[in-house]
Amino acid sequence: MRLPDDTALTEAGLAPSARGRVLLIACGALAHEVLAIKRSGGWNHLDLQCLPANLHLWPDRIPAAVEKAVGDAKGYEKVFVLYADCGTGGQLQEKCKELGVEMLEGPHCYSFFEGNDRFARIAEGEITAFYLTDFLTRQFDAFVWRPMGFDRHPELIPMMFGNYTKLVYQAQTDDPALDAKARDAAERLGLAYERRFTGYGDLAVAIDRIGGS
Repeated sequence: MRLPDDTALTEAGLAPSARGRVLLIACGALAHEVLAIKRSGGWNHLDLQCLPANLHLWPDRIPAAVEKAVGDAKGYEKVFVLYADCGTGGQLQEKCKELGVEMLEGPHCYSFFEGNDRFARIAEGEITAFYLTDFLTRQFDAFVWRPMGFDRHPELIPMMFGNYTKLVYQAQTDDPALDAKARDAAERLGLAYERRFTGYGDLAVAIDRIGGS
């Protein structure tokens, strides 16, 4: 499957191929990672649909979007939702229970990339950390810089990020160009920088379980 660019994944998502027995409904921010895990495991019976990544700007819209995608999924033996809570305040979990579909464990992608157990142990000590993933590093301007108005009003940065102390780049891949972009984002926000290689974390565990079942 040839992926659309990140802008398309942000604004439109990715349509399923209508091939495969199991449909994975994921956030557009996870498209690269899900397809990499699929290829690694040889899980050709898994099909992927991505909802627009910019739903994260309005997390209250995620449950309804997932509900529609599940309702539109025809001809699949099983549907699995590759979202964690993602800021829905438990609403997505309730919706998935209502629909009879499974979803990822954890509060958000930073947790399952880190590994939910590890993230739970370190979260309290990192309350002043701001996280980026590979996708969010590539899309930093679209998801952080412009929506928060920093391109027009840089004086807002200390007001909105004054309580943060560091930016943690959770790297899914070893990419020096992304490392440089994440480091630049930290400098622009006035934060210390830490790169932490997580790989795919619990996302890979979940997809491998689904693919092997």
